[in-house]
Amino acid sequence: MNNSQSKWFLMADDLININKWTYFFLLCLATFLLLFIKKSFIESRIAAFEIMEGRGEMGIFHMISALQYLSIPLFYLWKFTVIGFVLWVGCFMFGYKITYGKLWQIVLISETIFLLPDFIKTGWFMFIETDPTYWDIKAFYPLSLMNLFDYRFIETRWHYPLKSINLFEVIYWFILVYLIHLAAKKKISYAYSIVFSTYVLFFFVWLGFYLIVYK
Repeated sequence: MNNSQSKWFLMADDLININKWTYFFLLCLATFLLLFIKKSFIESRIAAFEIMEGRGEMGIFHMISALQYLSIPLFYLWKFTVIGFVLWVGCFMFGYKITYGKLWQIVLISETIFLLPDFIKTGWFMFIETDPTYWDIKAFYPLSLMNLFDYRFIETRWHYPLKSINLFEVIYWFILVYLIHLAAKKKISYAYSIVFSTYVLFFFVWLGFYLIVYK
């Protein structure tokens, strides 16, 4: 192992041993701030919202925004619990001895990658496309399959799947692989098998289910 690899190994090892609740708080805080910036400096400038504000009809939207802020930690707790359990089952099947608590923390740390597309999206609409519609914002996801199409000519039910398949999601898979490999200290090929036969498989099953039940 060369010095560069050793440095990355030590950084990753420090991360999976950090206090998970401190990290969870920081992740929620970063998500809260990005959401606040998006709503305050992007959505509030949309013409339709400005008209409704002038008419005094924004009460329902302010209530929805408040619920979005409050739901951040609850959503993360639910997401990490489900994905951690799915990976724990995979580890059990392949003989990887990792506790559920450690897998939960690995999922928590891996989630950090999804702050990047939110940051890029915020910057895009603040400095590049400065006069978007509500649907422009809703349909946009950096480096996703959605960017290959004009959302106005695609059935609405395809929007979520096309946004979900993106470069950051793929990077997330490999972060999970590496951190599971690091935590278990076994062959990385087993970590690939665990992640791709559990989380990745369920990810595509979920997208297929979404397309079937969407109305």
